[in-house]
Amino acid sequence: MLNTREVTKQYRLNKWTEIVRECRSSGQTISAWCADHDINPKSYYYWLRCVRAAACEALPSLSSQNNPIVPVNFPISTAGTDSVDQEVLSDIIIRFGTVTLEIRNNASANLIENTLRALHNVR
Repeated sequence: MLNTREVTKQYRLNKWTEIVRECRSSGQTISAWCADHDINPKSYYYWLRCVRAAACEALPSLSSQNNPIVPVNFPISTAGTDSVDQEVLSDIIIRFGTVTLEIRNNASANLIENTLRALHNVR
């Protein structure tokens, strides 16, 4: 059973989350939106910090039990054995920041699924 303090904290976080969403979706600058709604910008930024902290706490932990490591096998290059010189054209190319992931058409569904799960947890 939740105690009064926990209920109050959750109520405030929900209210602050709505305020942050409303401000961000308004298209206004934070200072203009706060002025229009009689909110001190310092209070807004405090609420924003609290909402972000709560969101980070709610994320699943990155322990090895919850997120298995996905093995990636790279073919051993045998340069010069093919007229194409082992150049393989990828059917799917995913760019994630500075990382580029290339998937060929013959990749297994299991490998693709595990790779996408791993990418989902990278932030």
